[in-house]
Amino acid sequence: MQQSVLTTVMLPAALALIMFGLGLSLTLGDFARVATRPKAVIVALVAQVLVLPAACFGLVVLFGLDPLLAVGMMLLAASPGGTTANLYSHLFGGDVALNITLTAVNSVLAAFTLPVVVNLSLNHFLGDGQDIGLQADKVVQVFAIVLVPVVIGMLVRRLSVRFADRMDKPVRILSALVLAAVIVGAIVQERERLGGYIAAVGLVALLFSVISLTVGYWLPRLFKVERRQAIASGMEIGIHNSTLAITIALSPSLLANSTMAVPPAVYGVLMFGTTLVFGYLVRRRAGLAEPEERLPAEA
Repeated sequence: MQQSVLTTVMLPAALALIMFGLGLSLTLGDFARVATRPKAVIVALVAQVLVLPAACFGLVVLFGLDPLLAVGMMLLAASPGGTTANLYSHLFGGDVALNITLTAVNSVLAAFTLPVVVNLSLNHFLGDGQDIGLQADKVVQVFAIVLVPVVIGMLVRRLSVRFADRMDKPVRILSALVLAAVIVGAIVQERERLGGYIAAVGLVALLFSVISLTVGYWLPRLFKVERRQAIASGMEIGIHNSTLAITIALSPSLLANSTMAVPPAVYGVLMFGTTLVFGYLVRRRAGLAEPEERLPAEA
């Protein structure tokens, strides 16, 4: 009963709050910025939508992951960047405005791309007609879960910027608390198998985090994107929204599978360390760059 309440009530509430909180920080201008920096945005989106799912697929096949864990990894790979990317980008001298733009665009794009990637993964790794996937009606549900709260948050901000700013922190705190309760419930349910899951997926999650950060930074650099924008892209592409992936995996109306939630949960812990190391390295590299490419001292 406890788990049912967590997954049927608290989990959707947590995601709605998280996406609503994201909407509170966005405006139509964030989407309009795509036109002012098209190359940086397009390269980042190609990395997010095409390169990383392909890289993740290669990893799970190479390591021969259990099918349910493999789908969980693909679900993570298809999830957009998390809002934490904005903070890391600011700390390590990235173009935070670009992060906001990418977050805005990715939040909308994921409503279409995530169901496609997950459906293909379910068919490939599970097959045999197993009916636990994102069917047509569930694709609509994912769209609603991801997009509708964001739109509502944006409308609230349009009506009252002061109220939106005042609500931003409480919404973040409340959603984090509710999500923590859901994750604890899932851990309790899977406690007997948790050690084996971490052993099975830990290395894959770590490698995927490193690959995500590396691709997110160096692919834009190969296309001559300015360094600060490349740092922003690295953070946005490298920090996947594990919260969204966990929510979709556990939600009774979607995947309803706690095993699929393990990879994003493990990744969510490991990525803090890999991101800090990545941030230090790119910041150090920027400090050694030519004077015109150096980061502002206050960044």
